[in-house]
Amino acid sequence: MTTTMQPDTIGRTEFPIWGGTAVVAVCERGGLAAALAHVKRTVAAFDLVASSFREDSELALLNDSAGEEVVVSSLLFTAVSEAIRAAQRTGGAVDPTVGRALVAHRINPPLHDVPIRIEPAPGYVGVTLDAENRTIMVPRGVQLDLGATAKALAADMAAQEAAEAAGCGVLVGLCGDIAVAGEPPDGGWQIRVTDDHRDGDAPGQTVAIEVGGLATSSVTVRRAGTEPDAAHHLIDPRTGSPVAGPWRTVSVTAGSCLDANTASTAAIVLGDAAPDWLEASRAPARLVAHDGTVRHLSGWPHEGDDL
Repeated sequence: MTTTMQPDTIGRTEFPIWGGTAVVAVCERGGLAAALAHVKRTVAAFDLVASSFREDSELALLNDSAGEEVVVSSLLFTAVSEAIRAAQRTGGAVDPTVGRALVAHRINPPLHDVPIRIEPAPGYVGVTLDAENRTIMVPRGVQLDLGATAKALAADMAAQEAAEAAGCGVLVGLCGDIAVAGEPPDGGWQIRVTDDHRDGDAPGQTVAIEVGGLATSSVTVRRAGTEPDAAHHLIDPRTGSPVAGPWRTVSVTAGSCLDANTASTAAIVLGDAAPDWLEASRAPARLVAHDGTVRHLSGWPHEGDDL
């Protein structure tokens, strides 16, 4: 995950969100209130539309209507469309049809009392989207989960809207997923990359970005319990079980937070094949193995790594 490290001359605030922390930083302190208001508005909209933890979310209602074409809001249509695009880009490594697997492993709460088996994800190809009529059809027996993409998409949208409202450069971090928009501060936005963005003293590396986004995926956070062997939230769609690969954490920077998070999540799932896939994608990345060994790819800076 990531935390921001900014000079005192930059306005910065935090608020709790989705079991983690949202960070809003601006290049001009006078723009902080406007930026914060837009970020909170975007976060609230995504929570109501795309949450897998609310029985009244639009996503939950869509899943309840599996097998039927449903007219949805423009925001949910965009969120599902981007989740499908992520699945296509990663060859199914990041797939929104892992919803039942997340419930089976107690990562997501069961919104209904139905038996759920641990099995491979049904696959994104069965989800039908009609852009002209703004409808989505989820196949029967399939439960969508947008956790791998919606938070990053929210960060991108919030940063863009906040920068326009504040009239200056803005950084938005949602539970460690970072998006920036507008003119950056001198030297870029300084970001601390670690396994867990909630621990400011955790070993890691400080890097700078000026555009786009930076995301980190890790198997060390968000587990089903406190036990050492509790299931983590990154599901391998090929098996329906938590990923058991060589990487504990992968950080990626890209033109958007959504693209960065898609790549970092895919890398965890792809395991040994991740370095070749990331290099083919030309995605600057930092991979941390379970033994703490660090590998840098595609121009990710080596300086300052203290693992």
